[in-house]
Amino acid sequence: MRDIFRRIVVVILQWEAKAVLKRYKPSIIGITGTVGKTSTKEAVYTALSQFESVRRSPKSFNSDFGVPLAILGQKGPADVTDMAGWLKVFLEGLIVLIFPHHYPRWLILEIGTDRPGDIRELTQWIKPDVVIVTKLAEVPVHVEAFGSPEDLFAEKAHLVKALKPGGTLILNADDSDVVAFRNYSEERVILFGNSAGSDVSAANYKIIYDDKKIPRGVQFEVFTAGHESEPVTVALSGTLGESHAYHVLAALSVIKLLNENMAAAAKSFSRESPPPGRVRIIEGLKDSIIIDDTYNSSPVAVEEALKILKSVRLPVRGGRRIAILGDMLELGRYTIDAHKNIGKKAAKIADLLAVVGIRSRATVEEARSAGLGESEVFHFDDSIEAGKFMKDLIKKGDIILVKGSQGMRMERVVEELMAHPEDKEKLLVRQDEEWRNR
Repeated sequence: MRDIFRRIVVVILQWEAKAVLKRYKPSIIGITGTVGKTSTKEAVYTALSQFESVRRSPKSFNSDFGVPLAILGQKGPADVTDMAGWLKVFLEGLIVLIFPHHYPRWLILEIGTDRPGDIRELTQWIKPDVVIVTKLAEVPVHVEAFGSPEDLFAEKAHLVKALKPGGTLILNADDSDVVAFRNYSEERVILFGNSAGSDVSAANYKIIYDDKKIPRGVQFEVFTAGHESEPVTVALSGTLGESHAYHVLAALSVIKLLNENMAAAAKSFSRESPPPGRVRIIEGLKDSIIIDDTYNSSPVAVEEALKILKSVRLPVRGGRRIAILGDMLELGRYTIDAHKNIGKKAAKIADLLAVVGIRSRATVEEARSAGLGESEVFHFDDSIEAGKFMKDLIKKGDIILVKGSQGMRMERVVEELMAHPEDKEKLLVRQDEEWRNR
């Protein structure tokens, strides 16, 4: 019954969304990939909203359910079977449709897929003016629902195929699988990244530390091909990782496309905070530092997070690098090998490793084989147990990476370890009532 009710809701939402698009004719930026969609969406919004009226998908509304909600400017009720809540959403959608509104000039839509056909169905009625492809992981999340990573990539290619005539394809030049998507379209292509031929690139990346040697953010320069002007400097506060440069480069590629002021767009990032759970720096107990990357996980994302942990200087002598990693879900037949590989890589970087979930037993075994001792690797069945145990173990100067798939609820570890848990609703992911009740 729940599935039937959901399907009815989706049909009505999509009908209203199609009608709204037909009436107001906004320009659409569609963002896909297996890594970095949400952060790229936020970066594009930050840059483009300096010049245009813009709406982006709230949170990660990237499905047959979420995309029409984003178009309608709605969040929807917490419970899919809340009939009164949906009647309110439908009514507000009709009001937007029937009565003139100041509808945004641009829509930024995150387009994802959990199973075959998801994007193909959405692109039957969504025709973007700009498509951004972020990154395609070798072992992507949700791959268990597909025959292979290549099948998942082919599903994402439907968004590229849906690009309007005269539209623009913006691709990550440093990912050969992404660059291959240009074969699905004859429209203009803008490449971002550090490979030869990139139209928008970054250099001189560095971590910014305060006078107490605490990392506070990152800075890098952005160069635009074909322009004689000086590069622009981008500073991001409260976050770490060179991966953020890619989100910014994708956003500034849109600015280049529209011939807007690159310096003004670059400056806009200094006023923004990173989204919760996406490599966010949080003050930890006992003067420790938490790198909160708990939004979601996949093999390539964990590898990037471990690189960040390695790159940050320890603020005091005796500080340790600690990785607390939850299971990576929806990997299908790649599960065991992927978790083993993470154990091997983590052993080379972390002084202490804690893992959460049954799949991560493979991580423990490989980490111990790779050199971490019995007293340096810990396994827990759930995130709350892990947080309470690690709370007693951490000390001044420790840098603690916390990451895991959504279903592992690794934000609960961060809540236990953060210096100011009273700020959790502002700083942590999944703090709304729906998630608290799970």
